[in-house]
Amino acid sequence: MEIAPQFIVHETDHWVINHHQASALPGYLMLGSKLETSSLADLSTEALAEMGGLLARTQQLMEQLLSPRHLYIGRFGHQPGWPIHFHFMPVYHWVEDLFWKDERYRQLANFAYAENAIAATDGAELTLFIWREFGENPTPPETPGLSVEEVITQLRNAFR
Repeated sequence: MEIAPQFIVHETDHWVINHHQASALPGYLMLGSKLETSSLADLSTEALAEMGGLLARTQQLMEQLLSPRHLYIGRFGHQPGWPIHFHFMPVYHWVEDLFWKDERYRQLANFAYAENAIAATDGAELTLFIWREFGENPTPPETPGLSVEEVITQLRNAFR
């Protein structure tokens, strides 16, 4: 899949870091291999070595510049045609606030933690919220602070 140039944050010999093209959540990044494979075992030693440094550097810059309450890093997906990639999903305090204000997700959280009778959530519930509300929702929630474009610019500058 082609990444629109305005979403590319940083590029190396083996990897591309871009803002998630379908997400309105500022700072939702992707680290994708330039090699069309879904297996780490297919990557060269150089690509694998480069990957470790990029994972760490991306986390460091996101935490420094964006200050999310949590930063989820994961590999999801299994559809053919997509190179192996990792998601960097910032969970800002205001994302958690939106989650708790939405009755649909509060029911999910209350169901999951009914035994303990506490109001808590976990990464899976917040990931679902972010994917549904900032990715699939035709009218995503308003985002306070930096825009997607501003975040891309800041991160591009930081990677230089």
